[in-house]
Amino acid sequence: METETQQRHRYPQPPSLVELGLVEPTTVGQRRSGADLPKMKKFRFQLLGDWIADNFAPCRVADVGGGKGMLAYLLGRQGFDAVVIDPMEQALPDKFKDLRTGARVRIESSVRVPRITEPFSEEPGAGFDMLVALHSHGSNIAIIETCVRDPVIGVILPCCVIDEPQVPPVGANWFMWLVELAQQRGLSVELFALNFSGQNVGIVVRGPATAAGSDGSGQESETP
Repeated sequence: METETQQRHRYPQPPSLVELGLVEPTTVGQRRSGADLPKMKKFRFQLLGDWIADNFAPCRVADVGGGKGMLAYLLGRQGFDAVVIDPMEQALPDKFKDLRTGARVRIESSVRVPRITEPFSEEPGAGFDMLVALHSHGSNIAIIETCVRDPVIGVILPCCVIDEPQVPPVGANWFMWLVELAQQRGLSVELFALNFSGQNVGIVVRGPATAAGSDGSGQESETP
């Protein structure tokens, strides 16, 4: 039986990738390939890390609610100055799969990623070029508000409304409500999707102080 909290956090599913315009409808009988293939069941940190590296120049990044720090570690390997903001101190995994080479890479036990061991708020968000939240609880709206105030890019893959200061009305979808909130606050919003199972659709938000097309390093970028 569902608890009151579970009932309160249940919202409609977000639109499909086709409805969002992120993939073309698959023609019946057409051979599936690329983005039409079944979703990968893991490697979400590698997929997001590679996507960020492909679309933005190295800059100072906060991995909000970053847990063990795998995403921050992977971004650091690609030239980013990445810091985890998370109230819980956790050790890195001991290995990971490099999706570009297919190799299993060992992480030495002495390796650490920089950390700010406190919950995310607008204050510790200052001073970064990019704020990334992959299924992070209680930080999505704070990231949007930080992007309104400061010249910072937000990369958000929202999961649920737990610990958020505001929630959508009954019947509204959490993902689309966040998109509309960002737009109402004057941010530009771009959608993207990654090839892993679960909530794999994200938004890139940029404020008035961050020119559309800026890659977070002060340079201009063609993508996303």
